[in-house]
Amino acid sequence: MAQEQNATLKIYNWVAYINQAVVNHFAKRYNCKVEVSTFNTMDEALAKIHSGQVQFDVFMGVTIDVLGPLIAQKFIQPINHSYIPNINQAWPDFQNPFYDGKWQYTTPYTIYTTGMAWRKDKVPENPYQMSNAWAMPWQAKYKGKVAILDDYREGISLGLMKNGVFDLNTTNASQIAAAGQSLQNLAQLTNVQINNNDYTQIPTGQVWIHHAWSGDMAAAESYMPKGVPVDVVGYWFPTDGRGPVGNDLITIPRNATNPVLAHMFMNYMLDLPNVMTNISWNGYMQPLNEVTPQQLVKEQILPPSLMSTVVLPSYFRRGVMELQIPVSANLLWEQTWQAASKGV
Repeated sequence: MAQEQNATLKIYNWVAYINQAVVNHFAKRYNCKVEVSTFNTMDEALAKIHSGQVQFDVFMGVTIDVLGPLIAQKFIQPINHSYIPNINQAWPDFQNPFYDGKWQYTTPYTIYTTGMAWRKDKVPENPYQMSNAWAMPWQAKYKGKVAILDDYREGISLGLMKNGVFDLNTTNASQIAAAGQSLQNLAQLTNVQINNNDYTQIPTGQVWIHHAWSGDMAAAESYMPKGVPVDVVGYWFPTDGRGPVGNDLITIPRNATNPVLAHMFMNYMLDLPNVMTNISWNGYMQPLNEVTPQQLVKEQILPPSLMSTVVLPSYFRRGVMELQIPVSANLLWEQTWQAASKGV
């Protein structure tokens, strides 16, 4: 099919999760308009998608754990591979991913780890030298300067790992309850903040320890106050790879009015020059064969002091992932998170 003419490609994506320069270049190249609407949490995004009152051509940033229901409930459509030859630039893992056999519904967007960010000039502890760095936020002396991510899966997972549990899809009620109690203890101990502002709060020093996503910290240099070197920002992810690894996806809703243009956008976001431009602002790696730590540093996209934010294929294959869990267990996770985050 030919590309839709006089079209406006409507994209739904996380806040601050794509370089506007990349969007503008796509619009110019394909002679179309592009509108980007944003959300702050996946729960918010799904509520809007499920309402049926909105229409988007591209749903970006979809997490693996919600992919199954989106397919089962027919909210997204299968994709036509003939429009997306650039998939050959991606890691082989994504041409037959475990969560979407033979990539029937998705193309990869970003890949990331979840770890710990800290201000080295404010916090003398080095998580790489701690016996349990997942417990780093639980320190009363940093009261008012600690934050964790506003995401129920990431939040409960932090509590689990702090307690030595690395099954991040557990259905064990006692493990989930204990994780929730640990988070409540954290709130009492530090007045913990719950937000997804790690990418600004650590660079500016508003927070000294933040449970964080690697891509947010990779972009830290853009948010540093004048005169403060990026070297004061640290990011920890376990060197053995035993930590949360995830990747976000690009999908096409079934009610898309510009499906051909949406496929072209998928292909565009898998092309190396566009990917490097996107990473240079976004910070989040995209899993292309030629996107290496050395290349990112060489092109001055990533400061050498934050090489720990890079995701390697081995991390993706060895890390622990937050996947779809049974409805009853998911409800327990959500209720536990609500109880832990209440009033924060």
